[in-house]
Amino acid sequence: MRSRSDGLPLDRWLRVHVRAGGQIVGIASCSATVQTPLSQWRRWTGLPFDQDGAVVIPGGLVPVLVSITHDIGVYVEPNVWVRHAL
Repeated sequence: MRSRSDGLPLDRWLRVHVRAGGQIVGIASCSATVQTPLSQWRRWTGLPFDQDGAVVIPGGLVPVLVSITHDIGVYVEPNVWVRHAL
């Protein structure tokens, strides 16, 4: 996990959690998956999705993996698990 020079996480939302006493306990590499036809990706993003491969979408954490042959775009978003004492 990337950190700043003061040891806090680079990500601002993770810094909020750590400052509030949270402990980073792991990474969920496949936290959210969206698999849908390219026509839907085009409606959502306004992007053409006209080539195979990785397409960067505005605001996305990771690219959408595109298959023109299969008419599908797959977005697999990672996440970070933070534990807080109750």
